[in-house]
Amino acid sequence: MDIWIGQNAPIPTQEHAVTIGNFDGVHTGHRHILARLSQEATKRQLNSIALIFEPQPNEFFSQQTGKIAPYRLTPLRDKLRLLAETGSLKAAWILRFNPHFANMTAEQFIQQILRDKLHTRYLLVGDDFRFGKARGGDFSLLSQQNDFVTECTPSILVAGARASSTAVRQALNEGDLAQAAHILGHAYTLSGHVKHGKKLGRTIDCPTANVHLPNHHYALSGVFVVDVVGDFGTRRGVASFGVNPTVSDTLEPKLEVHLFDFSDCLYGQRVQVSFLHKLRDEQKFADWDALKQQIWTDMETARAWNN
Repeated sequence: MDIWIGQNAPIPTQEHAVTIGNFDGVHTGHRHILARLSQEATKRQLNSIALIFEPQPNEFFSQQTGKIAPYRLTPLRDKLRLLAETGSLKAAWILRFNPHFANMTAEQFIQQILRDKLHTRYLLVGDDFRFGKARGGDFSLLSQQNDFVTECTPSILVAGARASSTAVRQALNEGDLAQAAHILGHAYTLSGHVKHGKKLGRTIDCPTANVHLPNHHYALSGVFVVDVVGDFGTRRGVASFGVNPTVSDTLEPKLEVHLFDFSDCLYGQRVQVSFLHKLRDEQKFADWDALKQQIWTDMETARAWNN
């Protein structure tokens, strides 16, 4: 899958089949949409393209109004990896959602993005899709364009409910990782480089990898059983994801992972952390000794967990 970055990306002049969305989580509903796009692209001899925005529009408008950003499921790098793994796309075009772009009218978006840049001949979007300044464009406006075909994305049901990013966020927020994985079609996963931390875990023979994540508002926190993939292969471990209130006074979430029966250096490696089961919520302990005791209990419980 090719990746085109920015409004001025050099995009090939071929005609395209296009879908537009946040694709946050790249869940089972998204995968059905992308498969449908790929089928239509093949039938019409077009290249299949996903158009995504960074930051996501709701994040941009939250920043403008000073509100807390909505939960983010997949940072951009993880999102692109998941999109590529579907095998349904020729390319993903990442448009920077900034004040200039937010002020683009629906008619300008159709002309400048869909026609001039993408040479769109087939468009697949939701029937509730809104775009352009003040959300002035909709499915009806797109359907009126006579130089490309616009069709509606199907709703995909999982266990009788619509597969959606909102449903995944709710499941993660409630600690129901099995339900989140059911909707996603895979275990919820985040990735990042291992960087130096406070190294407190080493003092109790429980070294942890400090996994650096993009600065988003994430939907889950607590202590988890995890699988971690890196240059070393796949390892089971236990992870803490949150603000570490006992030993830290910042509100920036941290992902710290301890791998079982592993002692190699991880600094600089990029790892993927898959969250399998929630052990407990994050909590503030009375002192370091109480936290140490809980860490050992968490490790024993995580080792014993069997899915």
